[in-house]
Amino acid sequence: MPFIDIAFAAEVSRFEDPEFEEHARRNCNEDSRTRQRAIEELRNMVYERGECHPRRMDDAYLLRFLRCRRFIPALAHKLMIRYEEFRSKNSYLYDCSAFGLQKVKHVYGGTLPESPVNGRITLMRFGKWDTEAVPIVDVVRCALIMDEIAVMQPKLQILGVTIIVDLEGLSVRHVRQLTPTIAGQIVSLMGVNFPLLMHGLHIINYNWILHTFFYVFKQFIPSAAWSRMHFHGYDMSSLHKHIDPTALPPEYGGTCRHVISTEEWLRKVNMYKDDFMVQELRALGFTVED
Repeated sequence: MPFIDIAFAAEVSRFEDPEFEEHARRNCNEDSRTRQRAIEELRNMVYERGECHPRRMDDAYLLRFLRCRRFIPALAHKLMIRYEEFRSKNSYLYDCSAFGLQKVKHVYGGTLPESPVNGRITLMRFGKWDTEAVPIVDVVRCALIMDEIAVMQPKLQILGVTIIVDLEGLSVRHVRQLTPTIAGQIVSLMGVNFPLLMHGLHIINYNWILHTFFYVFKQFIPSAAWSRMHFHGYDMSSLHKHIDPTALPPEYGGTCRHVISTEEWLRKVNMYKDDFMVQELRALGFTVED
């Protein structure tokens, strides 16, 4: 089986690989000896405080929130509240075909395999967005489906993600559609209100329009996230100080050969999806064809 197919077969896996125990300790402060105690503490917190009503309360579900908050139940609980609020306020985003967003095309991408240090390198290239062919809501929906599927996978819960926002080609016609609501949704999906372990946010290839673009977003970025934000302009050597070139595509001075487009990711995950994923996506509100 080709490497890409092996990678996507793993994309739907919920196997807890013992080999990732050291990564879990380093990235998530996870200890197999105290894991169950933390899960129970978070579960009791949810029941006792009643500030959110998650659709699931099983161990695997609670674990994804603990892992991205360094196994501190109080912080995981706060994140769970924000995530549930996001889902409630933005339920219409889930009202779409989960694997029918191929028209978003090259706006998002990623590199495989994941880096032990940076996790999955995710590319956000808003300058490639065809504003006439694709409504902004579908651009957000595509990020949403990618996030929801990513957090189902224990490996990504542990390794996390690093996001590169490439603003090459961004113009006034793009910025004009970035309302405060849309900006808030995108920031939420970058890990602010979503159970994703985010290592860093790197902004590259920008010009004067960055000021307008960033002005819309910065009001939604919490102070704790500023330390993980890095501005590199067109200086790829600056980016390489944070991300090894072996994990980057050639266009960023890297040597990674496996760069996956939105279209390929949706097509391959749809090919390898299992019953659990289908049920989960439908429970969230997505439409999934049999």
